[in-house]
Amino acid sequence: MTVLNSAAPAHVSPLKVTPASPLFLREDEIRRGIELLYFGYTAMIRGADAILEAQGLGRAHHRALYFVARRPGLSVGELIGLLGITKQSLGRVLNDLSGRALVEQKVGTSDRRQRLLFLTPSGAALEARLFTELERSMARAYGEAGQQAVTGFWAVLMGLVPPDGRAQVEALQGQG
Repeated sequence: MTVLNSAAPAHVSPLKVTPASPLFLREDEIRRGIELLYFGYTAMIRGADAILEAQGLGRAHHRALYFVARRPGLSVGELIGLLGITKQSLGRVLNDLSGRALVEQKVGTSDRRQRLLFLTPSGAALEARLFTELERSMARAYGEAGQQAVTGFWAVLMGLVPPDGRAQVEALQGQG
């Protein structure tokens, strides 16, 4: 076992991780990574899911709120591209969010056909609550793993993004 970030705060036990085999491309190693993604994501999103459920919303609503918060004034077309969903699917989500006064749509300034998305104060408050739930889990995991491990994790996640989508992901890093 490898211990990462031995300089973690005193109240946090050092993170113990079985190192990847030199044969890290074998099926067993790949399955371990997939399982860790599943378990980690499930644990991270649990608190946000409870908040969403209480509001009668789901993860698609959460993703829309998240990206509109990251890029106020995002067009509907840009959000479709970020989420990788159909216009019809996004339409249902936006109708729910607009109907609950969480998102508002404004006409574009240079193109009147364009619909630009903004969070309302209620939408911003809900998104902040959801983000706080995710932030708590991510900050704890980042702190336990340490900077080098986080950089490696980001490299693996970016490797999962298809090459033609990476510029879009990188563009978000300048936001917020």
